[in-house]
Amino acid sequence: MITILIAYDERGRAMEPLAEAAAEGAGSIPGAEAIVRAIQHATLDDVLNADGLILGSPNWSGISARIKEWLDTGEDLWEYQMLVGRPFGAFSNARSRAAGNEATLLQLWHPLIANGMIPVGLPWSNVMRFSSSSYYGPVAVGPATVDDLEQARILGRRVAEVARRLDRRGLGVV
Repeated sequence: MITILIAYDERGRAMEPLAEAAAEGAGSIPGAEAIVRAIQHATLDDVLNADGLILGSPNWSGISARIKEWLDTGEDLWEYQMLVGRPFGAFSNARSRAAGNEATLLQLWHPLIANGMIPVGLPWSNVMRFSSSSYYGPVAVGPATVDDLEQARILGRRVAEVARRLDRRGLGVV
């Protein structure tokens, strides 16, 4: 069984629906399950036991302080390279299309790449022409739309597919 942890700061209006949609996408892959946790309930053991991670933060001129603090508690994971080779994705929620949404997604990506994790984004689609989603991940502006939720499902599926292909237990990936 492949496990994808979806950890998010629920304080954005669309964060929970995006997290649930990502979980639906991850769970649609045979042999995969998704665990959804608000960030204050996600533990480092949850991260260590997961084959992949999807992290979500509302855009508050970058990632939220709650997400930053949670990431900072995982310094041993980085120091001892405990997450190397696991895939990750990111999503966000903002109040405006021009609010630095990609910067927030990249701020989520940065510490995960530093942990040796493998980034998984979204492939270009026509939906991106009319939404705030980007290659770096889904972004809902205001309440999540049908397209935003579909982008989150796609991200969940992609992270689970990559985790299944890497299957660190079967292939010896750290």
